[in-house]
Amino acid sequence: SPTNLLAPHATQLYEYQNKLELKKIILPTPRQTQPLGSSALLLLSKLHSHCNGKIENGLATLVHISPSKDGTTKLLLRLNDGWEVETVLIPFWADGGHKKKIRNNESSTPTTIGRTTVCVSSQVGCRQGCTFCATGKMGKLRSLTTDEILAQLFFAKKIVRLSKIGGDLQSEDTRLPLLPLPEITNIVFMGMGEPADNAASVRGAIRIMSKNELFQLSATRITVSTVAPTPQSFMEFVDSKCVLAWSVHAVREELRKQLVPTTKYSMEELRRGLMDTLKKRSLRTCMVEVALMEGVNDSIREANELADFVLHIVNEVPGSKLICNLIPYNDIGGAGGTIAYKKPSMERVLAFQNRLQELGVYAHVRGTRGDEESSACGQLATSRKKR
Repeated sequence: SPTNLLAPHATQLYEYQNKLELKKIILPTPRQTQPLGSSALLLLSKLHSHCNGKIENGLATLVHISPSKDGTTKLLLRLNDGWEVETVLIPFWADGGHKKKIRNNESSTPTTIGRTTVCVSSQVGCRQGCTFCATGKMGKLRSLTTDEILAQLFFAKKIVRLSKIGGDLQSEDTRLPLLPLPEITNIVFMGMGEPADNAASVRGAIRIMSKNELFQLSATRITVSTVAPTPQSFMEFVDSKCVLAWSVHAVREELRKQLVPTTKYSMEELRRGLMDTLKKRSLRTCMVEVALMEGVNDSIREANELADFVLHIVNEVPGSKLICNLIPYNDIGGAGGTIAYKKPSMERVLAFQNRLQELGVYAHVRGTRGDEESSACGQLATSRKKR
């Protein structure tokens, strides 16, 4: 059980003298009959020795699954030290017909089903304190290691695999059937935490995710989103195989400070940091993200200011491609303190989008996914540490 695995007296793998016993514990079944030299055994014995050499029920344990009606599936993972993080699987079907076929167990190949994006966390909590984000209420509790970030992808891939064979997935707290999910094609660092505050671990995870011999994700399939605590934040990922996304939310200084109270640099300084980084990258696609709140930052005035601000990036950086991602606010139960944020009407969202496009900025409205299970953007938070 997870409790036994986390016990202080749990046997460390490097203490095993029996090679067959070691291989049985740490290797997948198909590999257990293959010969291994002493150097390989030594390497395996030291792998995750602090958690009995295991990812599942060692490095992390799946303790709860929250599937939404639209297929969005939130995972609660308990780490080796008891802290918990959330990971979200977001499926996108090729069309509604394929989704219906899957539910009715009719034939549909993986290539025609669609794709799944995994939203991973980089920290337990976050110190940036965005007033519209549930994670910001937690504060920063600790950063994740590269292994803990990758463990989220491990569990996500397992769930996608098991969802296709029609079985339930057992977690510690619940047993729930899952809608068969498309293959994982995209990773977004948009879960709990600020990636720039844990840059070394995030860079390590990206290297492994993008390695051809491992997860084989291309740079355009991995997105790192940051509020940019400093102008240098973007440069942390200058050599990483990923798309950079900047959580702007507002470009007017006083309004941005209201939404992201930890802002210490002017928007012009932060923009300069992004442009300097893009100029040093071969992949110059970037995203600018805005969480829209009714009566706060969703007026035509804010759209005009945003367009003027981001077009400067496009004009300044040769070969750059900029996409503005508009995210209607998701309710987090009054986490804004004295500010009662509300989701804007779709009419206001579309008016904001249309104004940006009239001014020459490509803008996309992100559909709300998984909000009934608090799986949507800005709703991720954990409230406990268990041993």
